[in-house]
Parts: sequence; structure tokens; C-alpha cells
Amino acid sequence: MKRLLSLSLVVTLVLSLLGCGGEQQDELVIYSGRSKALVDSLVQQYRQQADVPVRVRYGTDSQLLAALQEEGDQSPADVFWANTTGALGNAVNNGLLTELPDTLANRAARFTPSNQRWTPVTTRFRVLAYNSDAVSPEDLPDSVLDLPEHEEFEGRVGWTPAYSSFQDFVTALRVTEGAETARTWLSDMQALNPNGYTSNTPMVRALEAGEIDVALTNHYYVLRLKHGGAEGEYEGEEGEEHEEEAEEEAAPRASAPVEMYHFADGDLGNLALVTGAGALQTSNQPDAANRFLRFLLSEQAQSFAATRVNEYPVVSGTSVPDYMMPADEALTLSPEFDLQQLQNMEPTLDLLRDAGAL
Repeated sequence: MKRLLSLSLVVTLVLSLLGCGGEQQDELVIYSGRSKALVDSLVQQYRQQADVPVRVRYGTDSQLLAALQEEGDQSPADVFWANTTGALGNAVNNGLLTELPDTLANRAARFTPSNQRWTPVTTRFRVLAYNSDAVSPEDLPDSVLDLPEHEEFEGRVGWTPAYSSFQDFVTALRVTEGAETARTWLSDMQALNPNGYTSNTPMVRALEAGEIDVALTNHYYVLRLKHGGAEGEYEGEEGEEHEEEAEEEAAPRASAPVEMYHFADGDLGNLALVTGAGALQTSNQPDAANRFLRFLLSEQAQSFAATRVNEYPVVSGTSVPDYMMPADEALTLSPEFDLQQLQNMEPTLDLLRDAGAL
């Protein structure tokens, strides 16, 4: 009888645990505008560390925002991990993101929005890449605004007007210097007969091949060419990635005649652009969403992103590969700019269309 009573108590205790504290956490669902090359590895690390199920839906920022709007309160997503601050601002304006606790919102050293609805995760910098066999850095301008004056680059300039980072730069130019200044700069650039590219990778390849002399791009495209690394932005249709990515990763060319030029400190040509993530209002497990955001700001994840996609960490003290400029030094190059202003993109697109760049 005592043996049966003890067994009954054990069974009761086990059933109680299964029904309460012993239950498994719900699947964490992440909507990611960042690439599989970066996200899959980090998610696998998080699964092992936190011992929770995680599912990722990939798409461009605009595709994911459209999905979230369509799903409404029925969305299964817990976290929105975006490639641009414009997309995050859009999510805030549409009431999609919840306010983050101070302990999380204050983790990043810079770029944290005042509304605390999302946190920065990594930083990219605008640069002027140049072919070192054809161009001396001493001959390049102190400001990106003076680039159109260099008539020697007629037909030898590369740019990506349809690419989000370029549009972010033009938006910052429009906001800080005024629409007319931005319009004039675009018109003067068009007078140089620039070569337009749909993305940065083929543009940097053209630079390496000597087909162009200079190109407005992000810093990591040069680093990827010379030192390897993956694309950080999701660019393909859902469920597929560009075939070029594996090729680029497998064949770094340290001797390639492509270098980065930084304009004078504080110039818009050095603009810092961040990726970021937030917890969704519709999530039924906000604590779990915030735990994942804390993981993205951990030294482990920040250092991995720097190594994997050559983007800069936002948490002070995180190490970067030796071939990258120290993060604190890189930050001094960028002007102070409220990144929340990048969400108003329509006037920029109008300017690009008027200039014939789109």
C-alpha cells in the first residue's frame, strides 16, 4: 500500500509538471529581411543555447511588412528583423512593434531610436570605392557633394539608384541639405553619365575589372571582394538565395585593385546605416521575443555578424576582424543623423525618377 501511494504521488507530481512549469515554450517565429547566410547560423546558435524551437520566414523588408499588415492580429510572427531603418520606421508608424524594456533598448552604444520600439543590430557605412590602378586617393574630393565636379570620371562612375542603401543616402541628403540640393546633386551626377547597376556585387566586379574607376557603395562589398564573407541582405524570392553568394564567399581576392575611400569626417558620403530588430505587438510571448533580441546584442552574435558579413557591431567592446577599421574609428567618420527620418522614402523616389535615375 505504501509503495502504491508513493507511486501515485510521483505520477501526480510528473503530471503537474507537464501541465505547468514543464511545458515547452511555443515556437519563436522570426520574420527576417536579413540573409540566410547570416540568420540561419545565428538561429542555430540560439536554438542550442536557449533550447527553444525557432522558425524563420525570409523575405525583403517590403515583402515582410506587407505580410504583417495582411496577417494583422493573426500573424504568427514574434520578431521583425529588418535590413533597413526605413522598414523599422514603417513598422513603428503602423503600430506593429512594442516598446522595448530599458535594459534592452540601452544595449546598443549608438543609433537607438527615441521611441524604443526597435534596437540596432549592425552598422554599415557608405564609402567611395575606387580602382587603385587607375585612381589615386589624393585626387578624390573631401565631400560626396563635390564628386560631380570631377569630369575626369565621366562614364567611369558606378552607382545603384534602385538599391535601398543608396536611396537611404539620398534621403539623408534631402533631409539635411534640402530637396533642391539633392535634386541638383542627382542632376550633376547624371551629367557624368554614370553606370547604373541593379546591385553592388556586379558593380564592384566591374570596378575590379577596370570597367569603371569609382563607385558609391557600402563598405562591406569591398571587404567581401578582398577578404570573403556573405551577403547580409535577403535578396531572393522566399526560399532561394542568389547563386553568386557562394561564389563570392569561396574566392576572396586580397590583391584585387579595389580600395575604399572615406570622405572628410562627418560627410554624408560616410553615412552610417543600421539594421535592426523589434518585438511585434501581436506576439503572445513578448519575453521570448526580447530574449532573442538580447541574444542578437550579445558579444557572441555581434562578433559573428562582423566576421560573417563584415558589418560593424553596435555594442561597444565587440571585436572585429583585423582587416576592418576599428569600430570606434569608423563611427567618427559618419555624420550625426536621426535614422528615423529614413522612413519617408517617397519624396526621394520622386527625385530619383525626376532625375532619370530610376
